[in-house]
Amino acid sequence: MDLKDLQKFIATEDKRLEKYYGHRLDKEKRILAGTVKLTEELGELANEVLAHYCLQRKQKLDKHCEDDLPEEFADVIITALLLAKAMDINIESALEKKIKKVNERYE
Repeated sequence: MDLKDLQKFIATEDKRLEKYYGHRLDKEKRILAGTVKLTEELGELANEVLAHYCLQRKQKLDKHCEDDLPEEFADVIITALLLAKAMDINIESALEKKIKKVNERYE
């Protein structure tokens, strides 16, 4: 999958979410909800990382499935991209700008 395919998916998912939740949320509330959702997804990723290294309590480790870790990374990325879209951020140019900045640090 490349960035264009991912952006297409994000546009489709954004429309689905707008249809499902749109009647209840104005743009500001949708952005705030997206921010909270991103925090939730990041917490789930953190739990999976801890479980991956057997640093969770036994109850959580018993429910742990190693296949969940990649999906949690994907959830964080998708949720961050949905939030960026809601805030009218051109993620492609933002990534290009940031990558340039990072590369310049090492020159």
